[in-house]
Amino acid sequence: MQISIVVPLYNEEESLPELMSWIDRVMQEHSFSYEVIMVDDGSRDKSWSVIENLSSVYPTLRGIKFGRNYGKSAALNVGFGEAQGDVVITMDADLQDSPDEVPELYRMISQDGYDLVSGWKQKRYDPITKTIPTKLYNWAARAMSGINNLHDFNCGLKSYKNEVVKSIEVYGEMHRYIPILAKRAGYDRIGELVVHHQARKYGVTKFGLERFLFGLLDLLSVSFMTRFAKRPMHIFGGLGVLSFTVGFIITVYLTIAKFFFEVYRMTERPLFYIGLLAIIIGVQLFLTGFLAELVSRSASDRNNYLISKYVNREK
Repeated sequence: MQISIVVPLYNEEESLPELMSWIDRVMQEHSFSYEVIMVDDGSRDKSWSVIENLSSVYPTLRGIKFGRNYGKSAALNVGFGEAQGDVVITMDADLQDSPDEVPELYRMISQDGYDLVSGWKQKRYDPITKTIPTKLYNWAARAMSGINNLHDFNCGLKSYKNEVVKSIEVYGEMHRYIPILAKRAGYDRIGELVVHHQARKYGVTKFGLERFLFGLLDLLSVSFMTRFAKRPMHIFGGLGVLSFTVGFIITVYLTIAKFFFEVYRMTERPLFYIGLLAIIIGVQLFLTGFLAELVSRSASDRNNYLISKYVNREK
């Protein structure tokens, strides 16, 4: 199979028939062997019924339904696990991503040798309250990740080698920073393609204002997790040793000053309490690193999700 198209969705019943018809037309025109994996993230409308009906018309369509809403990252992670195509392409279900971009996304992976290609919606049909924070987050993501050739980390339209999606974990809200996760996993041939962004045709956006705050927190989290998830003692232990050393030096200095140069008590100097606080913080950071090491070696179920139904899933 050449292409797997993974479509996470939440309450998109109106757009699904048009999206599937569009994808099938493009695939037939280019004679691609393909599958479409629609992951229903606990929709409250008739999205799952639509997927079931479409699967009887399009045998290439496979469906996965979550028992409740877990988020886009969870939907992508499960979809990646099911994908069988040599190239895996993701797109949103709201028709703002164009399936006409699929052939070029496939070519850049299969012929140009990229590990990952991210779309860039150079001209967006989003309100200014969304575009300005997006630009700020993309600037911060470039600065922290070193991936300087990407303008839009959060574009839903991306293509990957199959081995890339099998090598990364997407959880929490990390779908915004998949290129960073891929780079940390060793896949650093990352390209970009200017893609057409269409105005939303049905419904409303599913993301509220909280995404702007969460976006910054997620960036800090993914930066920490990709560097220190498997070795938390390196960051916490290192900071702990530094803090303890500073506190110890201050304490030694005050002790020497007390016996040889000064006549008043050590506890009368603010520097004494600073040194004591630094020692305590250092010990706490070191213990935090030790506990984090234990937790990181014990966590085995963070990507277990309740899936209630499947459509056309191969055993």
